Amino acid sequence: MPLRIGLAQINTTVGDMRANVDTITRIIGSAKDENVDLVVFPEMCICGYPPEDLLHKPKFLNDNETALQQLAAETDGITAIVGLAQGIPTQCYNVAAILENGQVQAAYQKGVLPNYGVFDEKRYFTPGQTPVIIEKDGLRIAITICEDIWNLEWLDSFFREQHDLIINISASPFNAWKNQKRQAILADCSRHFNCPVVYCNLVGGQDELVFDGRSMIVDAGGNVVLQATEFCEDLCIADFEIRDDKVTAINPISPSCHLDEPLDEIDEIYQALVLGTRDYVRKNGFSKVVIGLSGGIDSALVAAISVKALGKENVIGITMPSRFNTSETQSDAQVLAENLGIKFHTVPIADALDSFSMTLGNIDGWNESGLAYENLQARIRGTMLMSYSNQFGWLVLTTGNKSETAVGYSTLYGDTAGGFAVIKDVPKTRVYKLCRRINEQGEIIPETTITRPPSAELRPDQKDSDSLPGYDLLDSILKNYIELNHSVDELIEAGFEEATVRQIIALVDRNEYKRRQSPPGVKITPRAFGKDRRMPITNRYTP
Repeated sequence: MPLRIGLAQINTTVGDMRANVDTITRIIGSAKDENVDLVVFPEMCICGYPPEDLLHKPKFLNDNETALQQLAAETDGITAIVGLAQGIPTQCYNVAAILENGQVQAAYQKGVLPNYGVFDEKRYFTPGQTPVIIEKDGLRIAITICEDIWNLEWLDSFFREQHDLIINISASPFNAWKNQKRQAILADCSRHFNCPVVYCNLVGGQDELVFDGRSMIVDAGGNVVLQATEFCEDLCIADFEIRDDKVTAINPISPSCHLDEPLDEIDEIYQALVLGTRDYVRKNGFSKVVIGLSGGIDSALVAAISVKALGKENVIGITMPSRFNTSETQSDAQVLAENLGIKFHTVPIADALDSFSMTLGNIDGWNESGLAYENLQARIRGTMLMSYSNQFGWLVLTTGNKSETAVGYSTLYGDTAGGFAVIKDVPKTRVYKLCRRINEQGEIIPETTITRPPSAELRPDQKDSDSLPGYDLLDSILKNYIELNHSVDELIEAGFEEATVRQIIALVDRNEYKRRQSPPGVKITPRAFGKDRRMPITNRYTP
């Protein structure tokens, strides 16, 4: 008889073990209904990933163990593999527990602990030293966790016993095109060991991380034979049997699993932004969001993503014009709101600006001709949005993109004020591509919003190009400096003009203090600001 395996790609919430256990229990029931023999859940699915310093709390670890026993009781007639944290704070393990017939039959402790980018596993976990191979219906199955299979040399020396199949439970966060890298890693592993690899990944948003799912089965030749749906929960099922002395996946029976053409970069970024926004808002107890609509492209993109994530009834747009805002941008903000079907309010700030400026004039030297006066407008808008948030319980979504965030083209306590920065990791050039993609099914974002030269509109005839190079050039320099860690000399050798390189890098380094005080946002690039890139604020190093 074939061995039927289910990949349970689920969306968990860190610390909400009751809800996570309920979800796992529900999926175990669904797997039983489909006659699944072995159902596999993602890494740390009991407690959510990453739990960070919750792992330093003894009660948190005890609650993991209690939840594990509750789930074990659900495994009459089925085997389940679930992820959790196990141990004590000074000796804690990232564990894959094998549950069967109402008991915990075995537990594998993760051996390779990632400690780069967003990962801090060596801060929390002790590496496991003992391989676990279970036997199920005549098949010997090696259990691994995420990073284990990214290190084939280690894996080769660790699993010395023969095995017919590798199961890998994972919590691998999204960035653009990462799935291609995952597929290559899984293919290398399957070919190296000449056996299929069953990979089950987490899905959902957790703070700035988005887990994209895309659980998959790779055959012994390195070919993906089925893959779960992107960016949503799924139960993906296939039968395995021995043919010609090899284990082969046959008869994939889940209609939602597929081998379609992969999403292109813009589509997968869009889906990641939608999922990350939806889960951040809902998991943190909010139902509605408010956005300052300037008539510009960034706020338009954030509004469109929010409507897709939360529904138009849960998005409020507010435009707050001063005398520097043109009638064209004010009109675009209104048209956008109408196209999206969201509530829209116009709240002029001219009187507030005059009042603030008059009060500030009590100290000699204040004037209305400099940067401080420009930024005052942004700070008034930020104060108003936060006040509405406080009054009505709306979460403020900020609208700054990665290009602006990188060089500090923003106002601290102004347009950076808010609870979640949806496009914080989206370069400006991709902002334009995302807006074009949204409009392919009909104009949602006004064409004039996309084609108008970008401007903060804080002084007459202001343009972003007054302060910054073109965004194509800027984004190229930023990618090389931030994501690839290229030095000034390397950038100049690559053909970038020296004065521009030095200007941009100085702006990036000088504005770390702003980024440190900004809200979290969805990670979509290989190296986002925050946990991915941890730079000192007080820093005189010249790159």
